[in-house]
Amino acid sequence: MIRREFSERDIHMALDGELPAEERAAYDAWLDANPEMKARSSRFTADRAAMRAAFASVLDEAVPARLRNVVLGEAPAKKSAPPSRWWLGAAAAALLVAGGLGGYLAGMDGILREDPAEDQLAEQAIAAHVIFAAEKRHAVEVPASDKDHLQTWLSNRVGLKLVAPDLSANGFQLIGGRLLPAGEGKAAMLLYEDDKGERISLFVTAESTENAKGTYASEQSGPQAVYWLDKGYGCAVVGSLPQGQLAVVARSAYDQLLAGLAT
Repeated sequence: MIRREFSERDIHMALDGELPAEERAAYDAWLDANPEMKARSSRFTADRAAMRAAFASVLDEAVPARLRNVVLGEAPAKKSAPPSRWWLGAAAAALLVAGGLGGYLAGMDGILREDPAEDQLAEQAIAAHVIFAAEKRHAVEVPASDKDHLQTWLSNRVGLKLVAPDLSANGFQLIGGRLLPAGEGKAAMLLYEDDKGERISLFVTAESTENAKGTYASEQSGPQAVYWLDKGYGCAVVGSLPQGQLAVVARSAYDQLLAGLAT
């Protein structure tokens, strides 16, 4: 049997469920051997999850024919004013989730990217949480048992001094962490779990040039993010806890992150 070469097209096929089952093992091995493509696959997956979350309330609605035609590049039957950029994004996202354009739209940078920086941070953090908090065997790349290496590795990759906060006083123990793409840079994700199996995640980037804080939820019934942008950090704590409890945990995590800068 000749082993074929994989490409970015196969990433989209895998996202769409169109990759042949007999090729899955070889494809996974190819991703493991190509960190750049693996990171690209993670980014496409996170973009897809963010789009699903952003348009959860309209996924069951039919896409208007005129918007479908715009996205597919077909000329409208009648001359009319061009649709707004928002509707272009909405139509593309709706088609993405419906499977019409599949993973190829998932890789289109810039679409639906006009939100403020803090919203982008929160959306990326929520998307990552939705994907990895549900994982049982592959939730993290480096386990908490190797905490020193985890902190050093993520600090070097993200470009800031990262100390994994101790959230045991809040009832959460560190599971481990992983490196993720975030826009043009990288992000560290730390995952925590309580004795009931509830998980929260800490998403940190070093690209913040703004000062902001707040709470963000991409959908009413999904996880929410409490975030800060300050002192060069972009930080979001994500979970499905009551908002007040999540805010307390986030404050503890952020205070420890800042304290780590001074040590």
